[in-house]
Amino acid sequence: MKRSTAKHSKWEDHYSRRAKKEHFPARSVYKLEEIQRKYKLIKEGDKILDLGCFPGSWVLYAANLTGDKGSVIGVDIKPVTITVPPHVKIYTADIFKVDDQWFKSIGNDFNIVLSDMAPSTTGNKNVDAARSFNLCEAALSVAQQVLIPGGAFVCKIFQGEDFKKFSDQVRINFDKYNIFKPQSSRKASKEIYILGLGKK
Repeated sequence: MKRSTAKHSKWEDHYSRRAKKEHFPARSVYKLEEIQRKYKLIKEGDKILDLGCFPGSWVLYAANLTGDKGSVIGVDIKPVTITVPPHVKIYTADIFKVDDQWFKSIGNDFNIVLSDMAPSTTGNKNVDAARSFNLCEAALSVAQQVLIPGGAFVCKIFQGEDFKKFSDQVRINFDKYNIFKPQSSRKASKEIYILGLGKK
């Protein structure tokens, strides 16, 4: 029992304890909170698409900000089991396999596309970064199809040799471009967020 407790406490910090206290399923909610505090992207009434939404923290946070006049759609390859408000809809889907029917069902009038997608890590930084880049390209492709003109895109990427390539792709498609590293990201993490503001 002592061994499992030690393993559990290794990943527990004040963010994970705060998330539990505030009824969010994961500490990742505070990354989005930091982004929102700095850039004030999400507004009441917005329509938001959250890619890689498992276990649901970003969905809940975004839904709280949009209010019931807005809507939030979450997508993840893993089933999300939390209870969500009426203005939230969750799809279980592989982002690499979504088809025209799926796009038709979600619509193409989103104010913001969020992507906190991350690959299953291998421990090999180059492999993990390459897989992250593939997910980011898929997220950007979706954003290009569903965002309204002037819409915003927030995407997590693992820093690696494709980072500049992806950054340039975002820069081309949006009026403004920012890089943001939340304080709530774990120190050992190579993740960073790229923001595209004002879809062309």
